[in-house]
Order: sequence, then structure tokens, then C-alpha cells
Amino acid sequence: MTGSKNDLIKYRLARAWETLDDAKILAENEKWNSSINRLYYASFYAITALLLNSGLISKSHNGTKNLFSEYFIKTGILPIEYGKLHSQLFTWRQKGDYADLFDFDEEKVTPYIEPVKELIELIENKINKI
Repeated sequence: MTGSKNDLIKYRLARAWETLDDAKILAENEKWNSSINRLYYASFYAITALLLNSGLISKSHNGTKNLFSEYFIKTGILPIEYGKLHSQLFTWRQKGDYADLFDFDEEKVTPYIEPVKELIELIENKINKI
């Protein structure tokens, strides 16, 4: 790994914000499956920054989801709704990327934009306080 741990954490948070912006642009253009994918990755990048900041590293998306739940949701460090948010986006990202004859729509996607933004902000604040 090149750079410091703090550099990587900052990079992942920046990627989270950039990917959230991508999700918004895709939603504005009614690209719902791609938007849900980007919302998932915005959440994923922020969560990986949080895990890294805490010395936790996963080699898979499922492992990231499990570590996030075990160390931050079940312990009450972060509200349970963000664990549910990330789990739902994890499931939907896979469905949107791999399921045949399935498409998301505005009604399913747009309610997730603001909560993902809140999750990134919450994680960023947690990291800055540690």
C-alpha cells in the first residue's frame, strides 16, 4: 500500500462523496439500476474508511458488511438504520447488477439518496473525532 493509512481513509471518503454525486446524476437521468449501484458504492467506500480507521480490514464486500454490523451497528456506535440501509443497498446492488429482467425505478431509488449522504457525513464526523 502506498501512502499512509490516513491518506487512504481520506481517499475513501472522497470516493464516497464523488460516488454519491455520480448516483445523483444517474438518478436525474433516470438510470435507476446504475444509480442504486453508485449509492451502494458510496456507502461501501465510507464504511471501508471507517473500518480502516478502526484497524479492521475485509477482503470482500460481504465481509465489510459483516464487520460494519458487528463493530458499529450491534454495539450501538451507529444507529441500526444505517446497518439496514447498507444491507439493503448491498442486496439491491447485486440484484440490479446481476438479475435478469429486473429494473429499479424512481420510487425505489430516490428515498436512498439522502440517507446515504447522512451515512457518509456521520462516518466522516466519527473519523474526525477519533
